[in-house]
Amino acid sequence: GGKRQHIVGYLQNFLFSAERARTLVRFLSGGERNRVLLAKLFAKPANVIVLDEPTNDLDIETLELLESRLVEFGGTVLLVSHDREFLNNVVSSTIVFEEGEVREYVGGHDDWLRQRAERSSQTPGPAKASNGRRAARQATAADSADAKETVGRRRLKYAEKIELAELPEHIERLDGQIDELHRAMADPAFYQQPGDAIAREQSRLKDLDAQLAAAYRRWEELEELAD
Repeated sequence: GGKRQHIVGYLQNFLFSAERARTLVRFLSGGERNRVLLAKLFAKPANVIVLDEPTNDLDIETLELLESRLVEFGGTVLLVSHDREFLNNVVSSTIVFEEGEVREYVGGHDDWLRQRAERSSQTPGPAKASNGRRAARQATAADSADAKETVGRRRLKYAEKIELAELPEHIERLDGQIDELHRAMADPAFYQQPGDAIAREQSRLKDLDAQLAAAYRRWEELEELAD
């Protein structure tokens, strides 16, 4: 920001005592060396910072320091990271490549998942594409009353009890597969594959999203019966 500051005072902002600030780099710990790199990075005048997996090999202190520095940074930060918590704490916008398109979502990783679920539940088309968890929750009061009246006529069958007990694990498994695909697609090497391989994985992701939405709806239907 154009401010002049003594180097020791500046390094104290990066968790160095006055004594450690005067220590030769080769005698510093790994965490301290990472903080030196951060100090050098933020000492340079810039309005754009590009970071690729910046949390790799950082200790907790350095990670928290990086988060606070990025939040305070007045310019634009472009970063790629598999650290969900870090993304949630730092970013205000998430850019995702999905269904053959580049889309921008407000907020971090969890905000993206929530908005993606809402988008899926609101997309017109085949029945399974509209069977999202959000659509089920946003039913009108009249529909909910009718549903309760209908399901109140019978109790859960034995097979349905088994299905209800197994659904949380099924949903967790689908979530894991979806997350695994998104991690793979976040790797630039993914797009070095032949086009048909990329399209196949994108189609698989779309199918998994639909399965997840249907599983959530079925879970809610069975919960209604169980109440």
